[in-house]
Amino acid sequence: MRYGVARALAGGVAALGASVLLGGCGVLGGGGGTAQVCADTRKAFEQYVTQVRTVSAAEPGQWRQATEQLAGRLDGLAGKTGDGDLKKALTAEAVRLRAAATAVGTGDASQLNTVISDTPARIGRACD
Repeated sequence: MRYGVARALAGGVAALGASVLLGGCGVLGGGGGTAQVCADTRKAFEQYVTQVRTVSAAEPGQWRQATEQLAGRLDGLAGKTGDGDLKKALTAEAVRLRAAATAVGTGDASQLNTVISDTPARIGRACD
């Protein structure tokens, strides 16, 4: 992976970490029947951030695998909620993550950066 791409990817993960880990209480807090799925979603993103922070930017296959795993977790969480808006948001993010995983597997981090930047707000709207 080229240095600039690696640096951009690392910056995107840092942004996700800040959004989910530090500011996530209001963004992925949830309420009512969605509270557990929202909490589990937040945990899935926290685990993803922890995992990818240990992966070298020079290993795009590992980034791809971690991102695909996150997408799978979001699909699973979508199946656990009865809230239509939350289900739709989780399913849509899983699709975006899978597309980004394909690109990042070839060394192109731009799509993953976009998804990572937008995901907390998109899912957060459904959890509020």
